[in-house]
Amino acid sequence: MTDKRIRVFGGSAPILPLGRVCTSLRSHQARLLIMDVFFLQQLINGLTLGAVYGLIAIGYTMVYGIIGMINFAHGEVYMISAYLCAIGLALLSFFGLQSFPLLILGTLVFTIVVTGVYGWVIERIAYKPLRNSTRLAPLISAIGMSLILQNYAQISQGPRQQGIPTLLDGVFRLNFDGGVIQITYTKVFILVASLLGMAILTYIIQHTRLGRICRATQQDRKMASILGINTDRVISLVFVIGAAMAGLAGVLITMNYGTFDFYVGFIIGIKAFTAAVLGGIGSLPGAMLGGLLLGVAEAQFAGMVNSDYKDVFSFGLLVVILIFRPQGLLGRPMVAKV
Repeated sequence: MTDKRIRVFGGSAPILPLGRVCTSLRSHQARLLIMDVFFLQQLINGLTLGAVYGLIAIGYTMVYGIIGMINFAHGEVYMISAYLCAIGLALLSFFGLQSFPLLILGTLVFTIVVTGVYGWVIERIAYKPLRNSTRLAPLISAIGMSLILQNYAQISQGPRQQGIPTLLDGVFRLNFDGGVIQITYTKVFILVASLLGMAILTYIIQHTRLGRICRATQQDRKMASILGINTDRVISLVFVIGAAMAGLAGVLITMNYGTFDFYVGFIIGIKAFTAAVLGGIGSLPGAMLGGLLLGVAEAQFAGMVNSDYKDVFSFGLLVVILIFRPQGLLGRPMVAKV
């Protein structure tokens, strides 16, 4: 039997069997293929999660842009929307609605509307009375409202984890050079609904009279008031819009994971705040961009390093941003008015 060998790097180098070299190359190519497929799979997972982060981050950035305050109760508004999603789904099923598309649409409308009402009530109770107070008072009020909402959900709905049934079954399978990337119908719906919600809000802010009023109030609240704009009403409206976006996010992520509890708003609220800071708090496109970037970075870290430390990674990223670029990617440095 003839033993085919290959000589590498000149005559003094070791002589390797050709079959062993080919096997090694095939093994290396297989590992690269697995890494590429895994990277793309995590990219899809990250975009799905990041789209939800972006929706919640919109609430942070709009409130900060109008009144310069961080609404730390915003994560709990998202938590309330998860419960409302389950309640709306149960009510629609109780009244005999069996069509899954109509169930999803009805649950979305119910949750978004009721969550928007929650946002309006929270602004009226916790923030409007402190409109002309020091900056510290609304911050303390926001933390207090966060705790109140957590306990409200725990007492009214119980401390145990709750869930909803799967609404969208099925998986898209994409072949990629011998590997397979799986995308569930739920994730496709999350991406489409999130991007559609962001696009509609962007159009409203940029191209409608309501949007011009909001932008005028953001640029100079006192001047907007002098020009006849009811700035109190605009501020309340901003809270409603932010809560509605959190409501949309609550439905989408509850559909994806299926379970939730009264504490779910804290972690995702802080991550959405990280996304808002990353993109540039006060910037609507920045909130969207920051959410997508954070979701992708977190998913890749969880897949390639350790998923147990993904929260540590996200919060560490927040610290780094605040130290080295506090204005974010699309934000502008703060300029003191004199």
